[in-house]
Amino acid sequence: MQNFELLKAVGKLDKPILLKRGISATIEEWLMSAEYIMSEGNQNVILCERGIRTFEPYTRNTLDLSAIPILKERTHLPVIVDPSHASGVARLVKPLSLASVGAGVDGLIIEVHNDPPHALCDGAQSLRPEQFEDVVNSVRPLLPVVGKEMDV
Repeated sequence: MQNFELLKAVGKLDKPILLKRGISATIEEWLMSAEYIMSEGNQNVILCERGIRTFEPYTRNTLDLSAIPILKERTHLPVIVDPSHASGVARLVKPLSLASVGAGVDGLIIEVHNDPPHALCDGAQSLRPEQFEDVVNSVRPLLPVVGKEMDV
């Protein structure tokens, strides 16, 4: 998100761009990075909240749920959350997913692996397929409450 030449280059592409928030970026800085892309003609930008660095040692990052409604107010761009990356802990993915849906997120990115202990990377944050199914089934009833529907 801070490589402005890269942002301008992908702004010339006719491809969707997933712009993840930088680990120490403010919401305003993140939105300005999206503007770099859109200023080159590519309006197909998706914002992804993946946690920010704080002093908290229990998780890899701290998921900034307040960013979701702020972004929904400030921009027309879709907002997704990566609870796997935000926490770095598989057991936190479900509650963070539920909280994200409650905050109005447009989508979730969730890491799934059939054998997380043997994953080449990020196994600690990966759900097994049956855990992922549980998250999907838990999120589904919340969607109408926040005016969303599942497109799977």
